[in-house]
Amino acid sequence: MTDELDRLRQQIDRIDDQIQDLISERARVAEAVARAKQASGDTTFYRAEREAQVLRKVMERNRGPLSDEEMARLFREIMSACLALEQVMTIAFLGPEGTFTQAAALKHFGHSVQATPLATIGEVFREVESGAAAYGVVPVENSTEGVVNHTLDEFMHSSLRICGEVTLRIHHHLLGRGEGLEGIRRVYAHQQALAQCRKWLDTHLPQVELVDVSSNAEAARRSAGEEGTAAIASETAAEIYGLDILQRNIEDEPDNTTRFLVIGKRETPPSGVDKTSLLIYTDNRPGALYAILEPIARNGLSMSRIESRPSRQGMWNYVFFIDIEGHARDENVARALEELRGTASIVKLLGSYPCAVL
Repeated sequence: MTDELDRLRQQIDRIDDQIQDLISERARVAEAVARAKQASGDTTFYRAEREAQVLRKVMERNRGPLSDEEMARLFREIMSACLALEQVMTIAFLGPEGTFTQAAALKHFGHSVQATPLATIGEVFREVESGAAAYGVVPVENSTEGVVNHTLDEFMHSSLRICGEVTLRIHHHLLGRGEGLEGIRRVYAHQQALAQCRKWLDTHLPQVELVDVSSNAEAARRSAGEEGTAAIASETAAEIYGLDILQRNIEDEPDNTTRFLVIGKRETPPSGVDKTSLLIYTDNRPGALYAILEPIARNGLSMSRIESRPSRQGMWNYVFFIDIEGHARDENVARALEELRGTASIVKLLGSYPCAVL
């Protein structure tokens, strides 16, 4: 048995040597790519569509035993480290540290970036608009609680484009000090987390005061400094703020997922599997919504989301946020956009970008 283990360990060592040599070779090629870009005057190092294509190929050729998602995550980190040799990007996200938005940013860009936490969604937009950050990551919708209105409202007056999307399976944990629920008088959490854990809280902590705060990470920070309190937050937040996990996975819906948007300044070329987001304003008149939806249907486009928000340009006037499958450069999408511009008062292309790979 010992001889067999030794043989297998030696085999792993040899494979590790080969993997390390290949990663180093890939990094050297990445450096050569950076020099070629600089020589041609191309300063665009990060290409969202290219990374999406690479990750899809990784998953297509995977034969196990690792899952497609796990294999893609490994390659994401290799790509992130290689890109950092060309340029270390600053990524703004809705903070503080320990939020799910930070987890989404690292899932999308890997850990070889400079991740900068900001206090509000508006600040993330402004950080990218000013050029202080290359990209930003903000939440846009949750499968249980719906749309994040603050994010949609920012798009009404921002020139930024949507460059990508991230979906993240959300696990909420009850954090505190000690082991049990006894002695907990107050629970801090973001309002979305409170809503997503409502049934569990009503069952297990019915008499406890529930306090809405700006983020789950802020909830963990407060709980760390107060007796008799707990927080709903992530495992990462527990590590950052030195809290114990009193109860895992207290979310009411087992498939609770949040979608995040990557925002930036540049247009993203087609990747082959894309999504287009639109902001459409139309006058308050009979048949106005039908006039918007009809060109989308007639051109064979699948609509994955529609939301309305007050336009703030007149009482009972609304803007519509619509997601459709395909890229703005696709023939049928381009034709639908042209028809929409002849029907609606304003059609703003928020961005065409790769669909979430992981």
